[in-house]
Amino acid sequence: MQIRTLSALECTKLLTANRIGRLACAEDGQPYVVPFYYAHADNHLYAFSMLGKKIEWMRANPLVSVQVDERNMGRGWKSVVVSGRYEELPDRIGHKIEIDHAWSVLSKHADWWEPGALKPGTSSNMGRLPHVFFRIFIAEVTGREAINS
Repeated sequence: MQIRTLSALECTKLLTANRIGRLACAEDGQPYVVPFYYAHADNHLYAFSMLGKKIEWMRANPLVSVQVDERNMGRGWKSVVVSGRYEELPDRIGHKIEIDHAWSVLSKHADWWEPGALKPGTSSNMGRLPHVFFRIFIAEVTGREAINS
């Protein structure tokens, strides 16, 4: 097996072609990793979520990482790691253009809202829980590929 570094363009193509990544955040030195649905556009990963641990932790420490991968034929794979910064898109005056853009980017994909609108242990209070649009600014991206030789 050969391992090679992906170019910035190859990393961008992998981010654009996929919809599920692993989001890593940290609070008080404790890391937390969770899968999340996203859409890639204009050097950002756009997402939507209900309030919870990841949103609370990213509000406290906006520095995050995202990992996205693909399996290839045989044992081959590609993996991209994003180092970035959480940017919340609040639902208030002055942020309508940003939220509309996030909505536009996300809504190009079927059922984009479902993962962010569902929480384990659904209760009758779900209709009252606020949702959060956010994006991850991509400060740095690196990638590797394993090729069967």
